[in-house]
Amino acid sequence: MLETVAVHRDSDGRLLDPRTAAVEMLNIIRPAIALAWFGVFAAHALHREPVHRERLLADNGTYARAFAHEVRRFYPFAPFLGALAAHDLEWQGTVLPEGGLVLLDLYGHDHDPELWPQPYHFDPLRFLGREPTADAIIPQGGGDARTGHRCPGEDISVSVLTALVTALARLECEVPDQDLRIPLRRMPTRPRSGFVVAKARMASMPATGRVRP
Repeated sequence: MLETVAVHRDSDGRLLDPRTAAVEMLNIIRPAIALAWFGVFAAHALHREPVHRERLLADNGTYARAFAHEVRRFYPFAPFLGALAAHDLEWQGTVLPEGGLVLLDLYGHDHDPELWPQPYHFDPLRFLGREPTADAIIPQGGGDARTGHRCPGEDISVSVLTALVTALARLECEVPDQDLRIPLRRMPTRPRSGFVVAKARMASMPATGRVRP
């Protein structure tokens, strides 16, 4: 990836300037890291509630996608996002001057009991057979990706995570004792020990979608 960016030339045969090249590299690194984070959270969820494994293994992809959405809602990848006001504004009686700091409470929104019944209960059924609306869950920002403060790679993240959770469900491994607590003071946060596995192997999957004993 580094080589591709470094040697890329535009239609006039010019190399990218250093700033544009750096931005392009960040556009690759950030989503790769984000997906690794979500993968750890998915493994954490399956470890805490292994009952979901059988449903995922017998799935045609529908439950896996619902599971991926619930991982993104439930786990505090980033507690909040910040931005500066582009101009003076007033919102619900609060005056904010141009350049003022605005924080979008991602974790609070995705665990708001007025929006989510039993918000601290991990339940993929919330999204089974239905896609969340644009402002329902906002782990990767809010608004429209084209005009708002939202990650343009969100759809790709959901698709990759959907495939990943099925692979994780097939993974037979031992999870040694470790500190799997997730601190809310860290940004972005993750289990304190990451997620360490031992003696891992991928179970074979027959045509029925279930793992052979």
